[in-house]
Parts: sequence; structure tokens; C-alpha cells
Amino acid sequence: MTDDRNDPGRNGESAPPGTPRPPDPPSPAPSAAPAGRRRVGLLAGLAAVIYVLDLVTKVLVVTYLEGKDPVVLIPDVLLFRVIRNSGAAFSIGTGLTLVLTLIATGVVIAILRTARNLRSLPWAITLGLLLGGAFGNLTDRVFRAPAPLQGHVVDFVQVFPATGFPIFNVADSSIVCGGVLAVLLAWRGYQIDGSRQVDTGKGASGEASGGE
Repeated sequence: MTDDRNDPGRNGESAPPGTPRPPDPPSPAPSAAPAGRRRVGLLAGLAAVIYVLDLVTKVLVVTYLEGKDPVVLIPDVLLFRVIRNSGAAFSIGTGLTLVLTLIATGVVIAILRTARNLRSLPWAITLGLLLGGAFGNLTDRVFRAPAPLQGHVVDFVQVFPATGFPIFNVADSSIVCGGVLAVLLAWRGYQIDGSRQVDTGKGASGEASGGE
């Protein structure tokens, strides 16, 4: 046990000149805001914008254009032609509406679960595009005719009609863009948590943390 009588300052005595002052205790470091929370906000915000844009455009074209002649915006390049699609994006897989509904539901759940570890800006944009597009078409499948979970998706955008290019909608475009970005990010080694796998040239990979 230390004798306080020999400790200057504890008994009201001043320390002798030249006595080094004991260091101050370190102040606690300020806690940084978790980057993941900001990335999830970006994902949710972008998905909401895509979803609302898809929903509004579908309501407008069904109200004003369905059952009418196509609206030509740029001759031989771009027109609006409203159809009901029972398949996936770009009319792929027609006749598998219920299966596609279940797949879309699984995709949405997977993205929401992945978002818990999201700290990458590029992946936040990618998943936001995929989530907004998936929600947009899933809404059609759940609520539109002919039956719940078997509804037909509203498509209305056609480019280069002479080539027979499939008609699509905002959600389809968002899904395709998100899919392309996902492939590019995976190819470049960007991870959901913000790290990046770096090829060392010896078949091994290392991770360098980053705030992408």
C-alpha cells in the first residue's frame, strides 16, 4: 500500500519544481457512425425511387395508353406499346408466372438479409437497383389480373421495334442495370462489406479494406 504522506499533492502540498507531471488519462475516441447504416439508407432510398417511378409509369400507361395504338416517340427507335407479360423481364419465361413470383420474393428476401452487412457504396447502388426493380414487378404479380400471385406485369417500352426487341418497363431496366453492375463488382473483387479481394498473382487473394 502506498503511503499518501510521501505523495506531494495528495496532502495539499505542491510538487517540487522540475517534477514531471503525470500524463493525463487518454480521452475516449469519438465513436464513428457505422458506414453500414449509411449504405443501407442509400439502398433503401434508391429502391424506393425506382419502385415509385415504375409504379407511376405503369398506372399512367394503363390509364391512358392501354388498348390504343402505340405512341411513337422516335420513329423506328422508341415507342410506347402496352402489353401484359406473364413472364420475367423482357417477356422471358412466359407461362411460369407463379414460379417467377416465388423467385422474385426470394430475391427480395435475400437482398434484405444481405443489407445487414452492407458497407460498400457500389454494392448499395447495385442492390438498390435490383430491389426496386424486383419490388416493382412483384407488385404486379401479386395484385394485378388474372389472379393473386399470378398477375401479369405491365410492359410498355419498346426500342427498335423492327428488330422485334422485347417490350419492357422501368423495373426491367433497373434489374438489368443492377445485374450488370453486380457482375462487374464481383469480377473486380469488390465485397458487400466494403473490402476488396486483390489478386496477388499467385492464385491467392488478399483483402484490403476500403470504403467503396
